[in-house]
Amino acid sequence: MTDTPATVRPSVLVIDDESGILETLEILLRNEGFAPHVALGGRAGLEKIATVSPDIVLTDVRMPQVGGVEVLAAARANDPDTPVILMTAQATLQSAMQAVNEGAFYYIQKPFRNDELVAILRRAAEHRSLRVENTTLKREIRKRDRTTTGAPIGNNRKWLEVLRLAEAVAPTESTVLVMGESGTGKEVVARYVHDLSARSAGPFLSINCGALPEGLLESELFGHVKGSFTGAVRDKSGLFTAAAGGTFFLDEIGETTPATQVKLLRVLQHREVIPVGATDAQPIDTRIVAATNRDLEEEIRRGNFRRDLFYRLNVIAIHLPPLRQRTDDIPILCETFLDRSAAQRGETPKRCSEAAMEALQAYAWPGNVRELENALERAVILTAGDRIDLSTLPESVTERKSEPLVSDRPAANPTLDTIERAYILWVLQSEQGNKTRAAEVLGIDPSTLHRKLSRFGMDA
Repeated sequence: MTDTPATVRPSVLVIDDESGILETLEILLRNEGFAPHVALGGRAGLEKIATVSPDIVLTDVRMPQVGGVEVLAAARANDPDTPVILMTAQATLQSAMQAVNEGAFYYIQKPFRNDELVAILRRAAEHRSLRVENTTLKREIRKRDRTTTGAPIGNNRKWLEVLRLAEAVAPTESTVLVMGESGTGKEVVARYVHDLSARSAGPFLSINCGALPEGLLESELFGHVKGSFTGAVRDKSGLFTAAAGGTFFLDEIGETTPATQVKLLRVLQHREVIPVGATDAQPIDTRIVAATNRDLEEEIRRGNFRRDLFYRLNVIAIHLPPLRQRTDDIPILCETFLDRSAAQRGETPKRCSEAAMEALQAYAWPGNVRELENALERAVILTAGDRIDLSTLPESVTERKSEPLVSDRPAANPTLDTIERAYILWVLQSEQGNKTRAAEVLGIDPSTLHRKLSRFGMDA
């Protein structure tokens, strides 16, 4: 066969506990246009996955210490687009088939023909190429269309970590819980997860759980049957059903009542809904993404949120940083919002003066990205020319107030408890009372912070 250029050879990591098999497969794959890497045993394979990041993993199922199923999990955690092919003897065929159900690309039974293995590897390489191309194209579309869409924007380290986690979880069916202050972009991240998932062609529906009274919220979520309450003149499908084949975004899930939480728990446990007034359950096929600006662990301690529902929602948790922790993204956010505004108005985009940008980056933004966008919209309306200056920004942004770290009159000789109490209070205020985020800043567990607050009499 014609040799494939080394730069485009798919890399294959072969993992087996028999050195003879590794040597044979290494020669075969190199001759067939692949770039092989080998690892003797599962433990060495896990190390190679982290360092090599192969395009394809070919692993034996039964190996001492670390088996093929563990290798599968590690490979998918490292890169969800990596196809994993399992080599198995008859004795382990059942476990291999189970692994395929858990995400393996294929299994091949030993002994196998060389041409059979090569054909499977080429299909795996094509599969990976298409997955990677699809993800890349979607990212490029978002970059090009950022002036007209709500795509994620920013290059801050913490923000990029959020996007990488969203990209990793998007191909799965796992429930996602997005946490962050109001205005940080929770729905933007939820849409990003949907758009990069296998459900992207399906609907993305959302509801603000705090915007509707309990009775109306349950009707919207689960649907109702005719005559179930006054005004129910016909059967109506709920949003869980309407989102079939797509994603359903439950915003502000922390605002739901205990009665609604019980019904949501049933949906997550059994993947079915019972419409209001009905007796029969209806199966659903939707991916669930929830969001909250509340500290749900604190709400659990207060008895306002069910612990079992939290565990069902908190399969994959994505914590969004507030804008004050990603001020280096403010210039690109401003440019994007101003470009978007200009496109809607059919005008030339305005830009911020140096002084205006300094003020924007110095402000704490308690309303986060949403507040920034609103401030820029106001500035665009009030700016006659093409340059936004301090005069058109809100006074809250331009009037910088000097606030003492702890108190205007600190104790002359404060004790360690006094200093610790003051510091915890300052961090809590900086994080808008979010105890989960405050614990992260303090470098302690939320349970440790809770104990300290109790000791200082600061529970409320």
